[in-house]
Amino acid sequence: MMRAVVLDEPGPPSSLELRDIAVPVPEPGWVLIRVMAFGLNRSELHTRLGLADGVVFPRVLGIEAAGIVAQCPGGEFAEGQQVATMMGGMGRTFDGGYAEYTCVPVLQVIRFESELDWGTVGAVPEMLQTAYGSLTVGLDGQPGQSLLIRGGTSSIGMATAVLAKQRDMTVLATTRSSSKEAALHEVGVDHVLIDRGTVSEQVRAILPEGVDCALELIGTPTLPDTLHSTRVHGVVCFTGMLSNEWIVKEFYPIDYLPSGVRLTAYGGDASDLPQEALQAFLDSVAAGKATVPVHRQFRMDEIQEAHAYMESGEASGKLVVLP
Repeated sequence: MMRAVVLDEPGPPSSLELRDIAVPVPEPGWVLIRVMAFGLNRSELHTRLGLADGVVFPRVLGIEAAGIVAQCPGGEFAEGQQVATMMGGMGRTFDGGYAEYTCVPVLQVIRFESELDWGTVGAVPEMLQTAYGSLTVGLDGQPGQSLLIRGGTSSIGMATAVLAKQRDMTVLATTRSSSKEAALHEVGVDHVLIDRGTVSEQVRAILPEGVDCALELIGTPTLPDTLHSTRVHGVVCFTGMLSNEWIVKEFYPIDYLPSGVRLTAYGGDASDLPQEALQAFLDSVAAGKATVPVHRQFRMDEIQEAHAYMESGEASGKLVVLP
């Protein structure tokens, strides 16, 4: 048996119950992972609130985990190997990482070697995968370009800032609270913009033609202003929905999109994060050349408090849970 956080049906944080359930048994092509840490994500908040499609209840939530291989019937990974896993239906179509053990397909497992503490490593998988995929696949960000991060104090926003500065990009990032400015500067943000609903005038005061790239993490309420913050032939990547709003109603492209500004999106999977990129990032953190923006750690029996805190929007960075 193992401890796991089970959601029987959508509801408030109190709907998350810590229970003893059977340890899953892996079939060939699957890996049983002893979970050492897992991060919290807005995706799990959407599931808990009943906003996610295709979820069958009861369900163990969690779209990511970091830990150690406990069993791998196919032999693709050695027992004891450090691994990270994310996405691919975790916490939605099959049980996820909010547990002492999780069982996932081999194809969504990435090996690594690190002496970093698990509280740090546990913040990395989904955060890095989404930030890396948004910056590379979504935006094709290049050295020397400028980047606007709309929703800068989210964990993905802060991770993207770290990666962008490694590429010598000029980073502008937004926050609704001036108290979070220092946290953004600590991860390398060059210009912090206080977001009162629009930031395009602030952006163009710094870069009159607009930014080269923009990462939209808030959602559709701020997307038009983000588009107007971007130069002609610049790219906006829609990745996040911190506002819980992701549908553009009555979309008329010619009216909605500024002339020449390109809109794309990113919603990738574990396959978008190369093993080499994960290892290089962890090595950079160990060497003091990169930062993992962990805001706070919780124990698994504090999961209700952790979810309430995530929903409050008070965090500047990642929330991590240790079983």
